[in-house]
Amino acid sequence: MVRFDQVVKRFGDHTVLDQLDFGLRRGERVTLIGPSGSGKTTILRLLMTLERVTEGTIHVAGEPFSHMPGGRDRLVPANEKYLRERRRRIGMVFQQFNLFPNMKVLENVTEAPVHVLGLSRDEAAERGRELLDLVGLADKCDAHPTQLSGGQQQRVAIARALAMRPDILLLDEVTSALDPELVAGVLDVLRDIALSTDITMLCVTHEMGFARDVSDRVMMFDHGHVLEAGPPDQLFEAPEHTRTREFLSAVL
Repeated sequence: MVRFDQVVKRFGDHTVLDQLDFGLRRGERVTLIGPSGSGKTTILRLLMTLERVTEGTIHVAGEPFSHMPGGRDRLVPANEKYLRERRRRIGMVFQQFNLFPNMKVLENVTEAPVHVLGLSRDEAAERGRELLDLVGLADKCDAHPTQLSGGQQQRVAIARALAMRPDILLLDEVTSALDPELVAGVLDVLRDIALSTDITMLCVTHEMGFARDVSDRVMMFDHGHVLEAGPPDQLFEAPEHTRTREFLSAVL
């Protein structure tokens, strides 16, 4: 579903991702762990086209994503129109909720499906209510974001991402801005989504229990490289790399 092929990302002289190779199968749930600043969120930002690759290519669903066909069997950097069409496959939930404060909860969930997917208002509203029910907020359709707790706002953001019917859901430290007592509710919602749908999920988190529960594969990331990867039980119980053992010892 996703393939990074020799991807390099530099900011000036600083190399954040260095010849990165990895892929996700359709329906697979993969979690990236590792220290802050190791490049994990940059991977998500490249998939959301918030950043462009410096070198290498990204493919999504078998098609070039970071690049587009340029004639004579060569690829050229993708233009905005090409990216916009393919970006619809991907939903992202950010650390900050980024809800529109002037819109009611249901409007926050339905706005993009109407304007981007071309759904009717009624169809988008029906789908939005189903998703708000899924995240436990069926009774908050007419509330404004400022009337909700942080955990509730993040659940609205999850419903909003799912409303676009993405093939791939990206999760970037979705509990880091929440008070500790609100974290469990958000993680429970994501757990339910992971276990009840076939959506492909790529998650960056410091919540090791969540990573262990929902992941098919966990990848330890440091200095722009994947140090090791494997099923959660293997990586958490018997990590092979010294850096992985040091990191897990510090966070568990």
